[in-house]
Amino acid sequence: MQTILFHPVIILAARLVLGSVFVIAGVEKIVNPNAFAKAINNYQMLPYGALNLMALVLPWLEVLAGVFLIFGVRLRASSAVVAAMLVVFLIAIGSAMARGLSIECGCYSQGGGEKVGWKKVFEDVALLILAVQIFAAATVRDILPFSFEAIRQPESATAQHS
Repeated sequence: MQTILFHPVIILAARLVLGSVFVIAGVEKIVNPNAFAKAINNYQMLPYGALNLMALVLPWLEVLAGVFLIFGVRLRASSAVVAAMLVVFLIAIGSAMARGLSIECGCYSQGGGEKVGWKKVFEDVALLILAVQIFAAATVRDILPFSFEAIRQPESATAQHS
């Protein structure tokens, strides 16, 4: 089972899916930081003074981590950052649900987005599983096939894949 979960093609697919989700979500937030700041404010978890900073920094972090996953750059670090963001998102969604807030998640496009709820929890848990899978695969093998590191050191990736 471990060989299937860590197969280079499976890990590549996980990287492409997870990276694409984060790039798309981040770009949509970068385009409209005011709407994203309002979405963050709806969770009622951060002090008002931190909203703008979070609305400006988080989307760029999402895009950067997503691009790193897609291209296979620093896979342990990028998957760990994505996993940490997903845990924070799950805490925020769970907190909003527990407090009975009927708010849009702020995950993608602003306005007309999905409300926080179990569907969002399950989506984020599924993405978290992909991030953990990528992290684990990158921990088992220092250089994964189909990654930036494999291009820089192709003999190491070939030797490890055998």
